[in-house]
Amino acid sequence: QVQLVESGGGLVQAGGSLRLSCAASGRTFSTYAMGWFRQAPGKEREFVAAITGIGSLTYYAHSMKGRFTISRDYAKNTVYLTMNNLKPEDTAVYYCAADHSRVGLQTYDYDYWGQGTQVTVSS
Repeated sequence: QVQLVESGGGLVQAGGSLRLSCAASGRTFSTYAMGWFRQAPGKEREFVAAITGIGSLTYYAHSMKGRFTISRDYAKNTVYLTMNNLKPEDTAVYYCAADHSRVGLQTYDYDYWGQGTQVTVSS
């Protein structure tokens, strides 16, 4: 069983930056693929970024590439999402997800989810 706890959300002005953190429990964290998703009010949950367990290969949704960076700290069992040049349309609840087998771009690819952290970008 893996438990994920997100933090770092908040209110920021357009053009600003935030870094989200996802702290994971479990001794095999290093082998887990990790992903970030987001869900805005009235919309479906969408893929943001993902990182593999071994090799830390990264994947991004097209609209986030160049602005968002996913990274992981194996010693701290933590995955980060650094978000720069934020836009009002980035406003959403951001969720961290984990899977023990492979990285994916769909919600159904992940077995474990955090509770989410709110990001609000004002114009």
